[in-house]
Amino acid sequence: MSGDPKLERIAKGNALALCATGTWTASFAPVLERMVADAEKLAGGPQSIFIDVSEVAKLDTFGAWLIERLRRSLTKGSVEAQIAGLSANYSSLVDEVRRVRATPVVETSTITITGMLEQIGRTVAGLAGTVAGLVDMLGAVLAAGGRVLIHPRSFRLTSTVHHMEQVCWRAVPIIVLITFLIGCIIAQQGIFHFRRFGADIFVVDMLGVLVLREIGVLLVAIMVAGRSGSAYTAELGSMKMREEIDALRTMGFDPIEVLVLPRMLALVLALPILAFLGAMAALYGGGLVAWLYGGVDPEAFLLRLRDAISIDHFIVGIVKAPVMAAVIGIVACVEGLAVQGSAESLGQHTTASVVKGIFFVIVMDGVFAIFFASIGM
Repeated sequence: MSGDPKLERIAKGNALALCATGTWTASFAPVLERMVADAEKLAGGPQSIFIDVSEVAKLDTFGAWLIERLRRSLTKGSVEAQIAGLSANYSSLVDEVRRVRATPVVETSTITITGMLEQIGRTVAGLAGTVAGLVDMLGAVLAAGGRVLIHPRSFRLTSTVHHMEQVCWRAVPIIVLITFLIGCIIAQQGIFHFRRFGADIFVVDMLGVLVLREIGVLLVAIMVAGRSGSAYTAELGSMKMREEIDALRTMGFDPIEVLVLPRMLALVLALPILAFLGAMAALYGGGLVAWLYGGVDPEAFLLRLRDAISIDHFIVGIVKAPVMAAVIGIVACVEGLAVQGSAESLGQHTTASVVKGIFFVIVMDGVFAIFFASIGM
């Protein structure tokens, strides 16, 4: 029987029997939805429920899902609806639709003290796992570096130079631009406030010490974490998704030595260079603003700068750079190698790489501040 779809209730003793006829396809979607919605209201008293589909002429996935939805709706407690009259052509389709599980209802949980403590515990345990992963990667990188020192011919110079170009050379314009602007802003704000006390010249002291010791290297490290750290994670993560890292292991290569070590070395060498260029750009920007906005002559600026800073300020900033670079590289590589086989996982770990990289950079800057203060630098 062909034609418009119908769903009729027929008498069958104490049981509820529904007879489906006609064409149950997506082209009749509005009619089918309305009929099934009306039939779902019949659930209740009968001891057994039958849905007869022997007179269905055509059936597609949409129609099969509506029949299965009706069966699930009419199944209440001990009363289970049965589908009868399935032809051999459509039985496999209905069985496939039946395997689709209903979307579970998301239960909203109330906030309790126990739940909050449990969440804090899970967070602490996750942080401990993160630190353990970073230490494990550091050990693997040091071991790979030791093997390269014993066998120098295994060192991948071409790869290291390539990553140096990507991390250092191509990052110079944006690093110089941002640090220049930051130097201008610091000088302008310093002059604006110091002018109230007639101490415009002291902005040079503030600018020199702040840029060389803290802001210069910290700002550059944060930009490198966002730029190069995320790139490392995305590169390694995509290789992990395409099983290229497993292929390297199958061919007898160590992925840490081939992929991680050149990236780490390039980052450790690049960050001090970028920090130096960034500090010079910030001082230049601050000097330019002090001249144009504050009326401080360039000669007076340089003389005051020479008296305000010492080589210790420069050393403090440069010593931080390679350590921060190592932290950024380790975090980025750990997150990259932790990517699973989906684009969502790649995005999540790339985001985590940037966030964790910046977090650990700031933590290391605080540790260095305490250390250098304790030794009088």
